[in-house]
Amino acid sequence: MILEVVDIRIEESKQAEFDEAIVRGVRTAIAPAKGFRGFKVNHSIESPNRYLLMIYWDTLENHMVDFRGSPAFTEWRSIVGPFFIQPPAVEHFNLVGKSD
Repeated sequence: MILEVVDIRIEESKQAEFDEAIVRGVRTAIAPAKGFRGFKVNHSIESPNRYLLMIYWDTLENHMVDFRGSPAFTEWRSIVGPFFIQPPAVEHFNLVGKSD
């Protein structure tokens, strides 16, 4: 399983709108994608304009090819993109260990 971590920055004044948009965007555009396994989105306490979106995929290709190459990616960006104050930073991670 692959973890995609997306570091997102928005205007603080748009927090309530973005909270709704990001969850709706994941559920409608990303969740139906091939290889999608789940997500978490966290809002920073210290930096109110910062969010971390974590999406679990079966493979890197499910994210980079299957999803990003599909019309669903355009739909996703149309929902959340207007809130971004800079392009999000995206990284992919492999699991090394976890608690039970």
